[in-house]
Amino acid sequence: MAAEQQYQPPAEILEPSETFLEAHPDLKWIEGFAFDINGVPRGKWLPADSAKKLLAGGLQMPRSAVSLDIWGRDIEDSPLVFASGDSDGVCHPVSPICLAPWHREQTAQLHMQLHEADGRVLYADPRAQLQKVVTRLGALGYKAVCATELEFYLLREDADALGRPRPVSDNDADLVPSTDVYDLAELDAQRHFFADVRAACEAQGVPADSILSECAPGQFEINLLHCDDPLKVADQTLLFKRLLKGVARSHGLRVSAMAKPFGEQAGNGMHVHMSLIDKDGNNVFDDGSEEGSPLLRHAVAGMMATANDAMAIFAPHANSYRRFQESSHAPLNLCWGYDNRTVTFRIPASDAKARRIEHRISGADVNAYLVLAAILAGVCHGLENTLQPPAPVEGDAYQVESEQLINTWDGALKQFESSALWQEYLDPEFVELFVLLKRQEQAEIAARVTDVEYQSYLQRV
Repeated sequence: MAAEQQYQPPAEILEPSETFLEAHPDLKWIEGFAFDINGVPRGKWLPADSAKKLLAGGLQMPRSAVSLDIWGRDIEDSPLVFASGDSDGVCHPVSPICLAPWHREQTAQLHMQLHEADGRVLYADPRAQLQKVVTRLGALGYKAVCATELEFYLLREDADALGRPRPVSDNDADLVPSTDVYDLAELDAQRHFFADVRAACEAQGVPADSILSECAPGQFEINLLHCDDPLKVADQTLLFKRLLKGVARSHGLRVSAMAKPFGEQAGNGMHVHMSLIDKDGNNVFDDGSEEGSPLLRHAVAGMMATANDAMAIFAPHANSYRRFQESSHAPLNLCWGYDNRTVTFRIPASDAKARRIEHRISGADVNAYLVLAAILAGVCHGLENTLQPPAPVEGDAYQVESEQLINTWDGALKQFESSALWQEYLDPEFVELFVLLKRQEQAEIAARVTDVEYQSYLQRV
């Protein structure tokens, strides 16, 4: 532990953290946490006077804490558990201490990344995988500018008579297929909730931009502003999901980013916008034309070539695959186009200087670190091999005959596990760990008998 006693956080974390602590002498608690492979925060609450210890790398957690399954269980056969004695790692802060304003007692949080005990980056922490890909992209001479758009349902605490969640809406009637997209009345009805969300974003440095009502009652979307640091974008996206849930609890509500919580309603997606800049800050996708530069097409082609290898990341849960339905604005096949929301990779209409690619595959139930790692790995693959995409699609992409996206969880896991791509762009140990985790979750869900099976078969066969 001698190496850890010498750890000092960088000035951009230490100085604002010290300023924050001086400004909040009545602080009661501080939460130290890291995000696991599923994007779930794992950590501890400590008394506020532990803040300086946390900043100095004094928080320890089992190395396996970032590789728990969705129910919080260890992975059977994981090399991080019994084979290594379930040893501890240490947490280093990745952003300054900030307020978590939804708590009743004054509470702060410190977002951290899990490292080995000697300070080396721990491969199992998903943030490390994005760091690896960002470094590779940097070696090509580029930085990625990214932004995320997150859809979610705002739900009541109580369930309906069948145990299903109930969205918050002006309409108290039973759920029926409907669309309230861009409905200002839906936003107005939840103005106090969104005011507190905005305040929490400001307290935590999360750059929330526009808020809109989406395609179903109780469904909303909030966009985060773009940034030329993909790690920060992923940090902010996961912190944003966490603060949404915290603010909702303070209002007696729930938030869900589950990909398809209602079979008959719109699913929740997380679209990612990205472009590349060179060392001078120029957008290399912009060549002054409406079509964009050859580098844009190489990037699109790389995303297309690697999308199915990454489906286990873009759709990481059993429920994720319910979102992919025809005419649902969730893509089904590998195609691209200009200003076309039915394609998988969209080039939005914009000023040439803002030329970018919108990646439309991911659900909102993803881990943002892994999604950005997979997207940028695809971009690297396209640039390094000067790949060329097919012709852009015009009109309804659902009617185009092209390679289909993998649409089953098992198929996605098999493709991910056998892909040579991830052995090159990610740590092979992480690939093995991810597959073990997802196979454990898959086995648990496969063993469960659903209510519709009882209703359909128990007395009829």
